[in-house]
Amino acid sequence: MIDDKELQSALSGYNQSFSLRTVHLLMYLFTNTNVRKIGPKEFTSVFYSLQNWRAIFERFDRDRSGRIDMSELRDALLSLGYSVSPTVLDLLVSKFDKTGGKSKAIEYDNFIECCLTVKGLTEKFKEKDTAYSGSATFTYEAFMLTVLPFLIA
Repeated sequence: MIDDKELQSALSGYNQSFSLRTVHLLMYLFTNTNVRKIGPKEFTSVFYSLQNWRAIFERFDRDRSGRIDMSELRDALLSLGYSVSPTVLDLLVSKFDKTGGKSKAIEYDNFIECCLTVKGLTEKFKEKDTAYSGSATFTYEAFMLTVLPFLIA
């Protein structure tokens, strides 16, 4: 078993580093718990998942700037099956832009964090939207338990 800092160290390299927040999100999504340790099976899944994320990032970074802008992010999310409104898209770019929203673009590490957040929240929503109607009913407790792991990762 390795902990979050060991995973961060293992994944960082090749001119790429990952924030501890991104590492925590990866761990949460591959273990479905807030336990900050993973085994070889989860590590392998994380590693191959990151290769897929890198390929998606490079495919949609059309201007090869090393950042994904709003239209590139929209297209990347659509390719993953996530259709978000322009308002949500703007919020995502503002949240994950390392310049605090000034460049209106996100780098690879934050792209992963953004996509994992959209993926995870969508999966949690779908658990409650069993009729696939686009709406779900949550108790306050269920809502908090759904959202908080993504906010405090």
